[in-house]
Amino acid sequence: MERLWAPWRVTYIRNPGKGCFFCKGLRAKDPRKALIIEKGKKAFTIMNRYPYNNGHLMISPIRHIGSIEELDDAEVLNLNQLLNRAIKALKISMAAQGFNIGINQGSIAGAGVIDHMHIHLVPRWQGDTNFMPVLADTKVVSEALLDTYEKIKEGLKHLDNPSADCR
Repeated sequence: MERLWAPWRVTYIRNPGKGCFFCKGLRAKDPRKALIIEKGKKAFTIMNRYPYNNGHLMISPIRHIGSIEELDDAEVLNLNQLLNRAIKALKISMAAQGFNIGINQGSIAGAGVIDHMHIHLVPRWQGDTNFMPVLADTKVVSEALLDTYEKIKEGLKHLDNPSADCR
């Protein structure tokens, strides 16, 4: 596969780091820098630093657990509440027309992080596949992560206050 290197990938390429990036994000002093979109009582929403599409989010329990069957009822509820809010925010802020929603549990199922379960939420738009992935096996993400972060935060703000101005 051909790779297009984006500037925000350089830090990861030089030093991929150790430990769980979900847990590190939760411990970070600056949620914006950690790309945490929203935190509930039992779960949180974080942006994927290496997205499949603009606005690719992950919803994860706060508790460090590796599989969905380990979740308690409160975690299941909060994960789904945040998933629902994220979908609404992406529709408001980015005019998403559809979504791929999935869980890859275990390395055999394609999980890149096997010890902290998470739900992928990938927004989709009519015609969002162009010739690059089809002919060149390359994906292009056309917006800086922090710009997308701000858009999604505006969408959440609009959910909580429908009269708020959303870009």
